[in-house]
Amino acid sequence: MDFDLNDEQKLLKDSVEKLIAQHYDFEQRKKYLQAPEGWQRDLWARYAEMGLLGLPFAEDDGGFGGGAVETMIVMEAFGRGLVLEPYFATVVLAGGILRHAASPAQRAALIPAIAAGELCAAFAHAERQARYDLADVATSARESNGTWRLSGEKSLVLHGDQADRLIVSARVSGERRAHDGIGLFLVDGKAPGIARRGYALQDGTRAAEISLADVAGEPIGTPGAAFPIIARIADEAIAALCAEAVGVMAAMHEVTLDYLRTRKQFGRPIGQFQVLQHRAVDMLVAIEQARSMAYFATMMAAENDAAERRRALAAAKVQIGRSGRKVGQEAIQLHGGIGMTMEYKVGHYFKRMTMIEMLFGDADHHLAELAAIGGLITT
Repeated sequence: MDFDLNDEQKLLKDSVEKLIAQHYDFEQRKKYLQAPEGWQRDLWARYAEMGLLGLPFAEDDGGFGGGAVETMIVMEAFGRGLVLEPYFATVVLAGGILRHAASPAQRAALIPAIAAGELCAAFAHAERQARYDLADVATSARESNGTWRLSGEKSLVLHGDQADRLIVSARVSGERRAHDGIGLFLVDGKAPGIARRGYALQDGTRAAEISLADVAGEPIGTPGAAFPIIARIADEAIAALCAEAVGVMAAMHEVTLDYLRTRKQFGRPIGQFQVLQHRAVDMLVAIEQARSMAYFATMMAAENDAAERRRALAAAKVQIGRSGRKVGQEAIQLHGGIGMTMEYKVGHYFKRMTMIEMLFGDADHHLAELAAIGGLITT
């Protein structure tokens, strides 16, 4: 199987990596974290100019017709730079729902605005009691006089504090954990009845707790039949996170190698000690294992067979979690005490890697799921 990028993909990779190298060194990133929004609107506009915000959307909808490979390229570069802008929340999560489930009128109203950098969106799905169960939705939606009204609580809504539009999952029928009976609704971020409490996560990115009290929502797709869409978006999100994780791990490895070359002990660079060389090689092996599974996740993200797609993405998330923990712990330990300080970048990479492992299920969760469905290989 050919894993080489085509000419357009190589150009995209070079362009994104150059942009991140120019605008996301560690000192610049610390300044971005201090901004009121926690990210840079100017950079968001640059992403729009480069076509990154419209990359995965169909050309007929105002996008550039990219796919999972193009998303992988962008996410890996963003992982290297520890990018703070809401690309994952707006383009991958909310944008994925629009691509798969929105009506032509909804796509026409929203996708060009996202591609132009004029609109940010967020997917409000997780709830406090749900843990990693995608079907556990207690937020309710009721139709009254032709209008859907939503009430409930959403937790850990990535970049939900500043989103112009929210895509909210809500139950229209059935028991709390039933797969049937879940709907998706488009909600104005400033609609009456919405309360948002924003906060910074441990890796510096933003999230929000959101309360909805009789809030008006516009259905996306058929109310009550949204679970397959939610499951598909979760799998596509995992594929994107796997690519980002590879970028994070590769950056941690490079920073660690530089430190081993320059830090001296007993009159020579510590990288000359064989035991530390072995640990650096172990990091590289873990990264390459993760990279292989990230490629696999990217290929399987577009799989229409939901069971096969779920099997593949669960396996990828297990490897990403294990590799990320290995690489992160080795990077911190090989740096010694400096690796734990806020002033040094390797700890920030490890924080982001930890967050990636937790999003949409950690390694233990996916390993249990993979065991329950018979493992990666089917007969």
